Amino acid sequence: MSAARLDLPGPPGRVEPVSDANAEIAVIGGTGFYSFLENPTEHRVSTPYGDPSAPISVGQVRGRSVAFVPRHGLHHDYPPHAINYRANAYALRSLGVQQVIAPCAVGGLNSAVAPGDVVVPDQLIDRTYRRVGSFVEHGACHLPFADPYCDGIRQAVRSAAPDVVDGGAMVVIEGPRFSTRAESRHYADQGWPLVNMTGAPEAALAREMRQCYAAIALVTDMDAGAESGEGVGQAEVFALFKKNLERLTGMLADTIEALPDPGGCSCSSWAEDIELTYEIPGPAGEPA
Repeated sequence: MSAARLDLPGPPGRVEPVSDANAEIAVIGGTGFYSFLENPTEHRVSTPYGDPSAPISVGQVRGRSVAFVPRHGLHHDYPPHAINYRANAYALRSLGVQQVIAPCAVGGLNSAVAPGDVVVPDQLIDRTYRRVGSFVEHGACHLPFADPYCDGIRQAVRSAAPDVVDGGAMVVIEGPRFSTRAESRHYADQGWPLVNMTGAPEAALAREMRQCYAAIALVTDMDAGAESGEGVGQAEVFALFKKNLERLTGMLADTIEALPDPGGCSCSSWAEDIELTYEIPGPAGEPA
């Protein structure tokens, strides 16, 4: 199986003033994606949940302001189960981000996908168990999550890259180990084509921050139970992702250019009539 092997917990603390940087769009991915930002500047952002995985870079992509955070840290410091997902989501929202694109590496589980395919999943199954999966710490505040990915972003990806595989469920496992054959076969028997280690709780936290969010999944291998052989290894996953990096950055730029206006999207409007029990920040640390 593949992780989103591209993504810190820090001590809790008060929100400190955020820089005057502002971005409408964010990419959460691997360090190799730094190169697609034009004239990037680096910003250290503190949150009540600790520090994000790394300083956030803000630059331009085809005339649009885009923030980037390396999910695993600058030097792949944090394994999937140790990423500070809440700090990443909060920090991006504090810069004004409303739309998040999340490229990741995945393992394939059935013949619907093959190594090298790019998939835009439409469903998510969370099989993680050690992660803090919500900003809600008290009160009644329940997130609607039947459709975990923003359809507006998914349509933008499809228009930017017509050859992507459209749809499919991504099961997210705890990691950092890969799946056993029995586990892979179980997931495949459910009809789930993709397996990953970082898609949860990232997607749900973005929705709690009232952000549009969608994943772009590169199939780097067939998971252990999906085919005969030795099973997946880290080296082959990293190699295939690196080989496809230029292709993915081009797809990201095209997608960013095609993104619709997020105004009125249900990814944000779900909370309009709900009294939230947590803070959603705005630019410069002001409440949204």
